Amino acid sequence: MILTDTGPVVALLDKDDAYHTVCVTAVKQLSYGPMLTTWPCFTEAMYLLGSVGGYQYQTELWRLRTNGRLILHDHTYAEIDRMDKLMAQYQDTPMDLADASLVVVAESRKFHHIFSLDNDFRIYRLRDGTTLEVVP
Repeated sequence: MILTDTGPVVALLDKDDAYHTVCVTAVKQLSYGPMLTTWPCFTEAMYLLGSVGGYQYQTELWRLRTNGRLILHDHTYAEIDRMDKLMAQYQDTPMDLADASLVVVAESRKFHHIFSLDNDFRIYRLRDGTTLEVVP
């Protein structure tokens, strides 16, 4: 399973996205199994896909979830409290809710890689001081 940010999800489904080919190639090479994302990222992707491809693209996003290729993480209250602290810590970056949600999942589920197009993940530090390796 690979922790997945909004950008690659949108790029995989939007053939006109500048990163479509890069993300399709990366998914074929990833041996991590399904993509894991968070509700904030899923919501963000739903909005972005709706704005570029309408309901057709949104239906494809739902299909990824239904087919088990995209799994949604349900946050605990402790993770939600940690998101608040992370957003305060990185307010100068700034860290948005979607990024904070992914960092806490990485911490709680011990992920070391993230499928993302966002270079901010090279800046964010996990609780143990490490950073996530960004794929592609």
